[in-house]
Amino acid sequence: MELVNFKKISLKNHPELTEKFVQDQIANDPKILGLGELILKDKERIQSGAGRLDLLLQEPESNRRYEVEIQLGKTDESHIIRTIEYWDIERKRYPQYEHCAVIVAEDITSRFLNVVQLFNGCIPIIAIQMNAYETDNKLGLIFTKVIDELKFGFIDEDEEIAEITDRNYWENKGSKKTVQLADKLLIFIKEIDPSFEIKYNKHYIGLTKNGNPYNFASFRAKKTNLRMEIRLEKSDEIETELNESDLDLMDYDRRYGRYRIRLTEDDIQNNEELLKKLLRRSYEYFSS
Repeated sequence: MELVNFKKISLKNHPELTEKFVQDQIANDPKILGLGELILKDKERIQSGAGRLDLLLQEPESNRRYEVEIQLGKTDESHIIRTIEYWDIERKRYPQYEHCAVIVAEDITSRFLNVVQLFNGCIPIIAIQMNAYETDNKLGLIFTKVIDELKFGFIDEDEEIAEITDRNYWENKGSKKTVQLADKLLIFIKEIDPSFEIKYNKHYIGLTKNGNPYNFASFRAKKTNLRMEIRLEKSDEIETELNESDLDLMDYDRRYGRYRIRLTEDDIQNNEELLKKLLRRSYEYFSS
């Protein structure tokens, strides 16, 4: 195997390569950013009174969008402000989507990292450092994520301050019929461990194991369906199984690391084995 020497170059100081060149490479193949299989929704997207957004990317099978700004050379204050401003405009204009700001730059300084980390948690933001290398008149671009979105903790990590309600609260919020769907799923869960029980909290219906919070799955009763949220690592295998079933997969919540699925009585009856499998896998993932 031959060893090849790559020379690191500065795109900002290069006589021919430009920011538009980088923009076009990402637009043609968004997965080079390392954020997954994304598709291009728009390029040079006009922002009312605020310039143009370099790239708008989206996960093809979810409601998640990425507002991407590119900068050659070092990051600076205007780059941070512009990226956040475009993210804010897009999320207000299209609230039906989840939005994440993405900053791409050649040199992400320590000062920049400190500033962005102050925002992270309040603003979903990702910083990616871009390095360019050349050899034999060929160019390579490498993108390295240096700041990821702040991952939120498990539901039960803050359980001691959760406001506890009762079954009647959720029957009024949803319906008696949809709360009964949680009972049906509890039967499946008890096959994993019979000590599991349902616990009614203000914002979700959770689980306890031997009296302690154990929310590998949680539920929210609506008027016509039950929303089940199971904590699992995102995978093509799981999504293929869900897509081949007749279950209503809403999306994958990256910030909390969980799949969200709408369920009716027929869904539970017709997909019993798949639901048992998903609940067991979630339990094992949560417990690992």
